Amino acid sequence: MNPDLILSNFTNPALLFFLLGILATQLKSDLQIPNNSSKFISLYLLFAIGFRGGQELAHEHFSWDVLGVMGLGLVSAIIIPLYSFFILRRRLNPYDAGAVAASYGSVSAVTFVTATLFLESMQQQLHGYMVATMAMMEAPAIVVGLLLINFFSDSSQRVKKRVAVQHALTNGSVLMVLGSLIIGLLASEKQAAGIRPFTQDIFQGFLAIFLLDMGISTGKNLRAFFTYGWFNFFFALLMPLLNGILFAYISAYFTDVVSDRFLVSVLAASASYIAVPAAMRIAVPQANPGLFLPMALGVTFPVNITVGLPLYYSLVSSF
Repeated sequence: MNPDLILSNFTNPALLFFLLGILATQLKSDLQIPNNSSKFISLYLLFAIGFRGGQELAHEHFSWDVLGVMGLGLVSAIIIPLYSFFILRRRLNPYDAGAVAASYGSVSAVTFVTATLFLESMQQQLHGYMVATMAMMEAPAIVVGLLLINFFSDSSQRVKKRVAVQHALTNGSVLMVLGSLIIGLLASEKQAAGIRPFTQDIFQGFLAIFLLDMGISTGKNLRAFFTYGWFNFFFALLMPLLNGILFAYISAYFTDVVSDRFLVSVLAASASYIAVPAAMRIAVPQANPGLFLPMALGVTFPVNITVGLPLYYSLVSSF
């Protein structure tokens, strides 16, 4: 792996704002982003990436390679929670194991957005169908996690599958990115130009502020997380890297487009800390959010945006 990629990634303002958020909590600063502002920024990021993806999708020509890449993304959302669950069951109860497995099978929209910014810095193009792939990968992992919990848990405490599956399919983040994708697909070039300053020019600034908020949330959860032991920490540290490397190699059999292979790797490596926790809170109250949320947000997220992005890009660029 090219060390210059890692060094340049560490000077990325968005990443530095994330680290600033962690530092602020360690210094016990009162720095914080208001909850309403944080929700608005997250919706904005999903809107912007979805709309831009739709505009790109309008110029795409679908082929077997494109369908293969999208299919690979969906398969990863099913396979990853399966083998993750059986690894986690060595130390965790079925409720926590299923919730964590679903998190690692699902995707992080913010990690994906950060990856698209990394692609731009590498002068690589984002293809619209990868945005659609990301959106479609949210729900399958949740469904697989719920089925595993149902199969391995006490029959007297079955989870509410129907409610959770419905929530997974109608989740706000999924609807926003898919809706924006369709609107971007339908809008003409002239119509899209009218909101381009909003969808592109201010995008990096909003991402930096959002990552500052993510850093603050991470810093608040880290200390409590370590009380659960080192097994969970090493799982959250190593699993994203293993998944990313695995799918970086597998993707070579489906396409030779570097940007697509890179994003497939990032999606496979990321872990959900928005859609999955929301669904599990409804369907599996037995699962401990103090475990799976810090794993995804406090360990896996920073690992991916610091070391993971340059690592996956180097791998897909080298073969």
